[in-house]
Amino acid sequence: MKFIYADALDFVDPEFDFANDRTSEGRVVQWDDEYPHEFLARPPYDGILVSRGVVGDIQHQGKYTLPQVMRFRREGARKFLRYTADKYPNSLLFGDCGAFTYRDQEVPPYTPVDTMEFYGDGGFTHGCSVDHIIFDFDEGQGRTRLEMPQPILDRYDLTLQLASEFLIESKRVKGFVPMGVIQGWSGPSMATAARELVKMGYTYLAVGGLVPLKIPQIHAALASIRQAIPSKVKLHLLGFGKIEHLAEFEQYGIASFDTTSPLVRAFKDAVKNYFSRDTQGQLSYYTAIRVPQARDNNKLKAKARRGVLNQEVAMKLEAAALDSIRTFAGGKMPIEPALDNILAYWKALNWREDHDDASQMRSLAKQRAIYHRTLTEQPWTRCNCRVCTEGGVETLLFRSSNRNKRRGFHNLHVFYEHLLAHRHAA
Repeated sequence: MKFIYADALDFVDPEFDFANDRTSEGRVVQWDDEYPHEFLARPPYDGILVSRGVVGDIQHQGKYTLPQVMRFRREGARKFLRYTADKYPNSLLFGDCGAFTYRDQEVPPYTPVDTMEFYGDGGFTHGCSVDHIIFDFDEGQGRTRLEMPQPILDRYDLTLQLASEFLIESKRVKGFVPMGVIQGWSGPSMATAARELVKMGYTYLAVGGLVPLKIPQIHAALASIRQAIPSKVKLHLLGFGKIEHLAEFEQYGIASFDTTSPLVRAFKDAVKNYFSRDTQGQLSYYTAIRVPQARDNNKLKAKARRGVLNQEVAMKLEAAALDSIRTFAGGKMPIEPALDNILAYWKALNWREDHDDASQMRSLAKQRAIYHRTLTEQPWTRCNCRVCTEGGVETLLFRSSNRNKRRGFHNLHVFYEHLLAHRHAA
């Protein structure tokens, strides 16, 4: 099962100054930064997926700036991402249209013709047909076509029609692997779509609409799809974020999946910010210690405006928390006084005047236990990736984007090593 990382301009400044929380002098974004495959000793994935919706263009704004869009289209994806085939042999480059970005539009803003131009110019190895996402999912056999609202049927039929047109266009590019996207409102409807795509001539199918589905629903969808198509037809899972359950889906002959989950959990998850592998080879997780920048934090600024917290006091609490973490990590401070200083800042940040003290004290005690585990077990000392060897305890500080994305790079490294170990064991 190949891991394809869904990129969204995720890079870090390799010369970032931890002590002063500053990027390097004269840094030019993206040009001077490094992607995960550049920053780490080896790429932490088998390939990269680039979404057309994330890149954007003149008509449809994505995450890229207009100069970046122009350079991406001119140079191609591999050169732009500095992920060239000669430097990273056997690496894969997947593309999709980013159906979630145009979910509210009546029809997709892209055509099979211009999408194939995007893939061809970009030098993609694999690319998904133009699809229109369906959010509904029925349990069991689900509704029949006669029972479905017309807008959903329109999306379903249009996705198949566009797939048929895309397959024809894809034959113009030698060595390119077209992927027909499956959308549907139930297991049976997805199975029907899969059969239709195979009849068209697709040998690689991508299952869409998985993001909002629960684990039993994903099982139901994949079981129906796999029963409907030959075993030689490959399946890809689009936007599969439930990575703890990945092993459950091997039974369906999954060839590949894409996700950003290991990276985004570094700064979007409330608890699972730092990945590790336990002694049994299973993934385990640690919570990063939140020490936001007092000058920039919206919560603290709002409290200062209300007169609840003096900003100078907040800055002193911030400095004390940072100093305590670093001093403890250096073996020169006991854990309890270090936690006292860390939690004093946490309390200033999170304490609410309109909430009862008893419930907030319980939250404080819970947070203390979580941070106690992170500092006591010191997981950064057991990891030999560049993020941890260079950053040390700084890796576990939930703070600025450069720090948080570094931790995301570490998570990618751990997750990929976990997948490789599982492959070798199999």
